[in-house]
Amino acid sequence: MEESYILAQVRSGNVDIFANIVEQYQMPIQRYLYRLTGEYDTAQDLAQDTFIQAYKSILKTTQNISLKSWLYRIATNNALQMQRRKRLLSFISLGQTGKMDIPDGNRAENTFETIAINETLLKVPREQRICMVLHFVEGFKYREIAETLGISEEAVRKRVARGSEEFRRIFGSRGDV
Repeated sequence: MEESYILAQVRSGNVDIFANIVEQYQMPIQRYLYRLTGEYDTAQDLAQDTFIQAYKSILKTTQNISLKSWLYRIATNNALQMQRRKRLLSFISLGQTGKMDIPDGNRAENTFETIAINETLLKVPREQRICMVLHFVEGFKYREIAETLGISEEAVRKRVARGSEEFRRIFGSRGDV
């Protein structure tokens, strides 16, 4: 279905169409948020918040939007806002959260290498990590990332390149697991 039709249907009150949007994007958004936060439970909560915000916002907006980019922008903003809140409340211990990857049904992701990769990715600076995950994991083109984040394509290229370099440096300098 064409996005403009889907948006018009949601605006007219067709909740089933929005359920299809959630079904299509829920796992990719959760995986993306997991790779940004490193916390499975947090990723699930942020994904849920993303879709609630998206639904409310679709009802208010009259413009046609790129649904995929728009959802990832909301998810990114939610993750950044959560990290800011976390820094403010860092003196409060909220307990240990799981570090399990979100299964995607195709392969087991609980290997030592996958864990090492995810831990290394979390050490890459946030702006670079966001661009890297959108590009390498979610398959976004630089143009789509630029649109999603509101930055230039050149900035995306630099962040991906610098993030990749930093990732290789950190991953290569780690000791044997």
